[in-house]
Amino acid sequence: MYQFYNEWEGTPYRLGGTKKSGIDCSAFVQKAFVEAYKMSLPRTTRQQSKQGVEMSWSDAQQGDLVFFKTKRSTYHVGIYLGNKQFMHASTSKGVIISRIDNPYWASKFWQVRRVTM
Repeated sequence: MYQFYNEWEGTPYRLGGTKKSGIDCSAFVQKAFVEAYKMSLPRTTRQQSKQGVEMSWSDAQQGDLVFFKTKRSTYHVGIYLGNKQFMHASTSKGVIISRIDNPYWASKFWQVRRVTM
């Protein structure tokens, strides 16, 4: 997973984007799952939020999907890396690793989901 991150680190955020010239959070997660796990996920965050099984935060493992509600009907997704860190395509900073216990992300946290084959 870190190898995939290193290839995309710093890529700017672009809503609807799927390329290194600009990518959104759900496309980044979708591409990471194909690369790391040979697993296909749906394209949108809302669709991805219905995949797999919801887990409690205390059971989160590397590779789980982490979801946030950034606005009332707007969702954000990233991939949990362990140690309270997740990789994602941030609207303000592009592809980065952030901490879930950062006050912003902690206040927006919604759910963890585990997707298995």
